[in-house]
Amino acid sequence: MGGYLVVLITTPVEKGEEIADFIVENKLGACVNVVPEVKSTYWWKGNIERDREALLVVKTSFKKFEELRERVKEVHPYTVPEIVALPIVAGNTDYLNWIEESLE
Repeated sequence: MGGYLVVLITTPVEKGEEIADFIVENKLGACVNVVPEVKSTYWWKGNIERDREALLVVKTSFKKFEELRERVKEVHPYTVPEIVALPIVAGNTDYLNWIEESLE
């Protein structure tokens, strides 16, 4: 069994499900939860911005991360999309095995 990640990606609200489908269809992630709306506050070009965004929570493997990052950047509408990976340090072994099997 390899290493696994939870990857957080924010998107425009109207693009969340489309990008989630793209990730799963291309076997870049085994599962994507779409949190339909989060309120984001951030610096952009010297200004504080506030936006409504969807949050994608992707379960994937370390070995798929580079491809996931590059492919999502190709379809994502933001100039600098948030794509942040967090390692899964422990979990249900059956679920982790399912992630691995789903990405083959």
